[in-house]
Amino acid sequence: MASRAGPRATGTDGSDFQHRERVASHYQMSVALKSEIRKLNIVHLLIWMLIAAQVTVSQLSLVSHKVVASPYQWEYTYLLSIVPTVFSFLALPHNNISYLVISMISSGLFCMASLIYGSMEMFPVAQQLYRHGKAYRFIFGFSAVSVMYLVIIIAVQVHAWQIYYSKKLLDQWFTTTQEKKKK
Repeated sequence: MASRAGPRATGTDGSDFQHRERVASHYQMSVALKSEIRKLNIVHLLIWMLIAAQVTVSQLSLVSHKVVASPYQWEYTYLLSIVPTVFSFLALPHNNISYLVISMISSGLFCMASLIYGSMEMFPVAQQLYRHGKAYRFIFGFSAVSVMYLVIIIAVQVHAWQIYYSKKLLDQWFTTTQEKKKK
């Protein structure tokens, strides 16, 4: 073994590192997937806080309805989308499979279903805006339907990636569990 001050051990040229242990690829993949899911959870929390702020401001009449439009019905159901994120945050530190499965199922139910309903609910208003150029609801001077469709597009992508990465992580955890059972 070489030391900082001393000479290199005799009989080695420094190319004998290939026998050393490495971290198994499924553990590396698990860490990478957990990191991606955490990032997506944080983005989802930001979207959730924006919608929660709009609902709160509207319900408490903190500003005029001309400044911030009253929320659409789907926004109330979307507020339940915090549940999958909480389960996801709880599942990641201890590789809890059941919490991750609950997170994936509830993400489809509370997140994706609310967003699909929201896009259908707002479609006639968007159609009217497109055909006649008339908007009746505004958020800080912008058409509320345009702003909310932008939010829906971003949220659908975030939730789709959350479900995809969660499924891949679940597969990684299952392969690890199956390998341990075989031994």
